[in-house]
Amino acid sequence: MNAMEVLRTAIFALRGNWMRSALTSLGVIIGIAAVIVMVSVGQGTQAEIDKLVSGLGSNRLDISAGGGGRGFGGVRVSASSLYTLTQDDAEAIREEVPEVQFVAASIRGGTQIVFAENNWSTSWQGVQPDFFEINGWTVAAGTGFEPGDYSGGGKSVILGETVRRELFGDEEAVGQTVRLGRVPFTVVGTLKPKGQGGWGQDQDDVILVPLETGRRRLMGAMGLPAGAVMQVAVGVARAEDVTYAQGEIEALLRQRHRIQPGEDDDFTVRNIAEIVATRTQTTRLMSLLLGAVATISLVVGGIGIMNIMLVSVTERIREIGLRMAVGAGPRDIQRQFLAEAMLISLIGGALGIAIGVAGALLVSKFGSLPVAVNGQVVGLAAGFSIATGLFFGFYPARKASQLDPIEALRQQ
Repeated sequence: MNAMEVLRTAIFALRGNWMRSALTSLGVIIGIAAVIVMVSVGQGTQAEIDKLVSGLGSNRLDISAGGGGRGFGGVRVSASSLYTLTQDDAEAIREEVPEVQFVAASIRGGTQIVFAENNWSTSWQGVQPDFFEINGWTVAAGTGFEPGDYSGGGKSVILGETVRRELFGDEEAVGQTVRLGRVPFTVVGTLKPKGQGGWGQDQDDVILVPLETGRRRLMGAMGLPAGAVMQVAVGVARAEDVTYAQGEIEALLRQRHRIQPGEDDDFTVRNIAEIVATRTQTTRLMSLLLGAVATISLVVGGIGIMNIMLVSVTERIREIGLRMAVGAGPRDIQRQFLAEAMLISLIGGALGIAIGVAGALLVSKFGSLPVAVNGQVVGLAAGFSIATGLFFGFYPARKASQLDPIEALRQQ
């Protein structure tokens, strides 16, 4: 029998009991659809993680004030209540750690920003020039801060897109005067939108002022010590030097802060790449788990194919004997039953791919999970479908081919 005769015989056999064939393919349909949806969700989540990495920067370190909870007079207090970092620390890092490319000290606080009858409650950050490079901020309109703004505490402000939209709507913001608390500021620029961050926060709900401006005019009664800052962001020139630079920075700060061996640090250095890598690994494990669950569904569908094909062999023993009696060899019988299993699997796979793609698109549109459907996912599902038919159809086909023709013809 040639390939076309085998295919025609397999189609005829399946049409003879189409309801059973349809129900058998249902397991493959569900399994393939589950594979596509689960893998698409996993890849979409991974893409969001990659976006987070690019947004935060894989070569960035964040140094925060406080760390070991050291207090004064032997009393341990919250790390957040201590201002242990200074601008001089930031300059020392810039000068003494060659691997460092950018350094920006910052402070922050909350305020009410007012323009005409509009107002908005947001957070402000007092920054240094390198802050924009480290955090990937781009000025969309205006000129940004001038050197004199940083040194003289100029009353200039740059607005994030959310703040600009809430205060000005479709109006031009650059050049306008706004109030931060009771202090008037001139809007010198607006930031290019970033959207929602990897941690779910609105990155555009922020306003930036020069560091000295924030210290002198916005800190109010917070009582920030002279020269103190809340955080220092560091950009390392090469990603492979981040771990080494982190060790150098920690050693430098311990020396500057006169921390004795065995004492807790009064600062915390956070490696963004390590945090993101941990989250990426967690997401990858979750994707593997989802894929494993979907694969189990596909295996169940394959077992259903094997079960039905074995039943079919039992029901058609006399037919097999007649085919052998008129000249069909064991190989022809095996190819026929294997073709039937493959047809069930391929038809179920095609329907499963269609349902899976539609389901992934619906999850993307109406759900909160990120989804990425691509040709690789569909190809993977098609490969699973073919492998299922071959693997679970081989045993029934081989069993049929090994029947004794004489014994088969005796069956009623």
